[in-house]
Amino acid sequence: MLSDKIYFLDAFNPRGLAGILAGRVRKRRLANNLSQETLARKSGVSLGTLKRFENQHEISLKHLLILAVALQATEEFGSLFPELPYQRLDDMIKEQSNKKAATWQKKGLTIPL
Repeated sequence: MLSDKIYFLDAFNPRGLAGILAGRVRKRRLANNLSQETLARKSGVSLGTLKRFENQHEISLKHLLILAVALQATEEFGSLFPELPYQRLDDMIKEQSNKKAATWQKKGLTIPL
């Protein structure tokens, strides 16, 4: 498990990233002329949760995604954890084989050897 204490000098530690995201949500909210109360009502996220995020930088992924939808900022989530390119041709073949086996298994078929 990663600890905030390990990365305290780096701005891109879990706590630092949460602070950056909270600041961006706040700026987007203000740019849309939304009060915290209005955004909370519009998104369905409780006012307390929104305040805690903006002030203490703590929020669940579920609530962060809901706020992103309400603020029309979901595209950025699509670029998180992109699929890694294959390092070798064998890796691609193995993945395709695993997908095929899973499909056969779902259909209750026996996988030919």
